[in-house]
Amino acid sequence: MTGDLLSAVRHADHGVRRERAGRIRDDGRVGEDRGTGTTTDTQPRRAAGAERTADPPAVGPAFGLDAAGGLAALRGLLARPLASYYLLISSAGLLLVIGLTMVFSATSVKNYAEVGNAFADLTQQAIFAVIGVVAFWLCQRLPASTYRSVARIALGVAVALLLVLNLLLALNSFFEVEQVGPLRADLLWLFVGGIQLQPSELAKFALVLWGADVLARKGARLGWWKELATPLFPVVALLFVLVGYNDVGTMLCLLALVVGLLWAAGVRAKVFAVLSVIGLVGIGLLVAAASLGAGSGARGEENYRLARLTLFFNPPDPVECFETWCYQTAQARNAIEHGGWFGVGLGKSSLKFGWLPEAHNDFIFAILAEELGVVGCMVLITLFAVLGYTGLRIARRVEDPFRRLAAAGATTWLVGQAIINIGGVIGLMPMTGVPLPFISDGGSALVVTLAAIGMLASFARAEPDAARALHARPPARWVRLLWAPLPPLPGRRRRPAPPPADRGSVPRSRARREDDQAASRAARPDRARGGSASERRR
Repeated sequence: MTGDLLSAVRHADHGVRRERAGRIRDDGRVGEDRGTGTTTDTQPRRAAGAERTADPPAVGPAFGLDAAGGLAALRGLLARPLASYYLLISSAGLLLVIGLTMVFSATSVKNYAEVGNAFADLTQQAIFAVIGVVAFWLCQRLPASTYRSVARIALGVAVALLLVLNLLLALNSFFEVEQVGPLRADLLWLFVGGIQLQPSELAKFALVLWGADVLARKGARLGWWKELATPLFPVVALLFVLVGYNDVGTMLCLLALVVGLLWAAGVRAKVFAVLSVIGLVGIGLLVAAASLGAGSGARGEENYRLARLTLFFNPPDPVECFETWCYQTAQARNAIEHGGWFGVGLGKSSLKFGWLPEAHNDFIFAILAEELGVVGCMVLITLFAVLGYTGLRIARRVEDPFRRLAAAGATTWLVGQAIINIGGVIGLMPMTGVPLPFISDGGSALVVTLAAIGMLASFARAEPDAARALHARPPARWVRLLWAPLPPLPGRRRRPAPPPADRGSVPRSRARREDDQAASRAARPDRARGGSASERRR
């Protein structure tokens, strides 16, 4: 029994060795010949260490290859014809959803304590969001010619509303007249009966349209100061005075807008240097006017506009900050510090319980930082960065000068306003009181912002590749009727009309004329070929 078991083990071991030898020989390495028992080399020997380096790694693909593949996939997505349109819609849509969520979170406690309805401000903001979506839908259906035709009208209406607002404020300040008929003013807002408007928001959009139209008409003549200065600079200066008298933050937004327009128009760097000096002088004059009580209606220690600038350049002790005009900024920093990396949770902010004034408007970014943390802030900033990239991408890809200028102006306006608001909340800039686009509570700002996004969407569909793709595979008729019509094809020129019968045939080409001249010379052999070149040409 034991002998049979040992014999079976030896046979099994011999079979395993023969199987290994066969596998090695199949791989082309040194193996054992079955017939002779000698070793044979079926392939030439490789250099030492060559087999190890040539063998594929046992692990999966390297991280670098994955990163390269991800970048290639991203480039492929961005190369699609309607990439600008979808990037614009997705980033603006996400910002709108975040804004409605944060408005409810920042106002629910206050509304429930005051009116017993936690959804009061959310309902009002949602109504304005619906109106803004309708404005977006209308604006994305309009061609560039319509925007150019209404540019002067929009600017005239904006200037008229700003004049009425400042006139009512002056009457209230000097003569204590609070209301003239159905018109009433309150710092930045104009009340017409039960309708509340903010004329400065309309002025931003109107300046985009009018400035783009003027610069597009001038074209190459912008190299001369006279062409650049008239009539752009006087109107811009008027808007700065009308708006800056009450709202320095909106004046800075208009300044960013004008810089975007001039940059897209290709104005020289010397012009930007001169404009910077003029802008600094203008800001200094407005600060001097603010020190006398302009806009705020107060002087001395009650002048909050001058106090904000003074406290920014000379900040007091953090303990004293709670008793001065930097109280909001100090509380905003506390909210950001309290939020940490991941926040305390949506709806769980403690500073919105009356500890942070204007938590739903100018300082809503602080509430977002407290509830969603640094991660939530980075998501919001990334969405604004995507919006800015998309707007400048549209400005670079469109062919029409008006579309290019208007896209650059609207993009610098929206992104610049976001930078001014966030910079003021975190303490990198003086607090100016401008709302955060899409996020802050406010109907006029939201409607005008969505209208500007609709204009950018119209321009995105008019990109050459996007227009060709839409015409190659047009959507259904009901989609075009309900959503947006097809944009015009780029570079489509009319063919020249045939000449009239009495004007003869079309002129022949140069090659055709040379062939005819050579044939005529060959048909006259009697003419001598000697002589000069002029004689031969005769």
